[in-house]
Amino acid sequence: MNGTTAARYGAYAVGTVLMGIGAYGIVAHVPDLFGWAVWFAGGAVLHDAVFAPAVLLVGAVVTRRPVLQGALAVGGVLTLVALPMVLRLGARPDNPSILPLHYGWNLLIVLAVVAAVAAVVWWRRR
Repeated sequence: MNGTTAARYGAYAVGTVLMGIGAYGIVAHVPDLFGWAVWFAGGAVLHDAVFAPAVLLVGAVVTRRPVLQGALAVGGVLTLVALPMVLRLGARPDNPSILPLHYGWNLLIVLAVVAAVAAVVWWRRR
């Protein structure tokens, strides 16, 4: 067994242990396993039926513009990550410190920075 094979089997073992810890945590600490399973499966279906085809379609449309592809991919991921905060999911009127910032404006600022960086990269590559 060479070093690469040993490292691969070591990574498999570590991954298996971590998946076991995660599965135990779900079984031990999630009161509604069916609801969790529906949420988990819904995320996979949403990804495979909506997000992946949308990314492939946009990538095909801008196939000759790799800088634009990268900027759209980064902007899309940033938007998906920030969307729960922009929509203020989990905010409670009795605790204003849960979501204290103006996340919509902050997302627009970050997206403007992504666009500016993409524009500079595009300009330098011309």
